[in-house]
This record gives sequence, structure tokens and C-alpha cells, in this order.
Amino acid sequence: MRRALLAITGLAAGTTALVVLKGAPGAGQATPDVPAALAPVAPGGSAAPEPPSPTGSAPGVTPSPRASSKPTPKPSADRSAASRGGTRTRTTPAAPRTTTSAPKATTRTVTGPSVTYEYGSLQVRITLSGSRIVDATAIGLPLGGQSGQRSDDVQARYSGTSGEVVARQSANLSTVSGATYTSTAYKQSLQAALDKA
Repeated sequence: MRRALLAITGLAAGTTALVVLKGAPGAGQATPDVPAALAPVAPGGSAAPEPPSPTGSAPGVTPSPRASSKPTPKPSADRSAASRGGTRTRTTPAAPRTTTSAPKATTRTVTGPSVTYEYGSLQVRITLSGSRIVDATAIGLPLGGQSGQRSDDVQARYSGTSGEVVARQSANLSTVSGATYTSTAYKQSLQAALDKA
């Protein structure tokens, strides 16, 4: 019995000295907390006394009793929710934002009927972007001579992307001096093309 008591006392003193030396400042490594369930058991069935806390408590002061004998695992930040026993949630991407913008204008071409006049016949073809006229041209105008000259004057004044048709956006055009018949035929075919558009 005496030997058992001496062995327990020697073991406790040795363990305490070892803990104190390891937990001393500058020793470089703190002693990890050992749960009571894993503490060494001395012969005779009793658990060895707990070493003093390395947090700086004075010798001879006993630490507070532990609430539970089982260690509580701390989940690491890099574990997934499934490995922690939690439920995994799936996030769905946000729906794309819809903007209310004007629809793109479609470009189309409309050709007026052929109009016969004093010097021949002509047709007017217009190009629209949405409801806006962006280009106009006369087709089938007479070439050469006096009537060709009149046709060139009418074409130069009314047609093209910067002509009077695009500027006024209508068939309400001023008559080209010296080309009344050609101007009138052009306006008639243009108005019919606008009506079709």
C-alpha cells in the first residue's frame, strides 16, 4: 500500500514538473488540454490530478471542473456543410435583368408604281428604317437630251440620303423649275410608295 501511494505521488509530481517546464514562457509549445476521459489513470483506479492550466494560473490553484468529459470538435472553415452534418443548400444564379428598350428598327424597301408622263415613265423606290424614310431614288428616268437633263435635275433635288424626300419625310416636295412633268410623276409614284409602306 505504501508503495502504491509513493508511486502515485511520484507520478503526480513528475507530471506536474513536466507540465510546468513545457508550459513555461519561451518553451515554444503549449501543452494541449487533455480531456478528463483521456487522462492517465493511476494504479488503484483513480484518475491522476489535472495539471495546472498553462494560461498563467498560480501553482496550487486548481482549475475549474470541466462541464463535460467529451471534447467538442471545432469545425474547420474549409469543411463543406455536408461534412459538418448540416444540410447543403444550392444557390441558383439570379435571373438576368431585362431592360426595356425600343425594338430595333427594321429596314425595308418599297417601290411605287410606274407613272407615265410627257417624257416617259418612272418609279420611285424608297428605303425606310422603321417608319422613317432614309433613302429615295427614281428608276426608269429617260436618259440623254432635254428630258435626260430634266431627269438629272429632279433626281439631284429629290433623291439620295440627303435629298428633299428624306428631309421632308413626305411627298410634299417643291417642283423643280423646268421639270414640272417629271416632278409631278415623281411625287405621284412617291406618294403611292408611302401609301404602301
